[in-house]
Amino acid sequence: MTHFPVASTLPVQWRKASASNPNDDCIEVADGIASIIPVRDSKDPHGPALNFSPEAWQAFVAGVQAGDFPAAL
Repeated sequence: MTHFPVASTLPVQWRKASASNPNDDCIEVADGIASIIPVRDSKDPHGPALNFSPEAWQAFVAGVQAGDFPAAL
């Protein structure tokens, strides 16, 4: 995972997680950038974004789907 503060200003289309309510705060993901998956906080759209390799992002999503991460209290 690499942190690029300017990634959230790239000319890309950001989308919220499909499981989120349109009024809820969540993460946003940008598609269409070769070799990275940019992820940012929807509450801070001009703030930093984290960039994951496609393999790291797939592993994270698989872990979430498998219940590897407990729900926040």
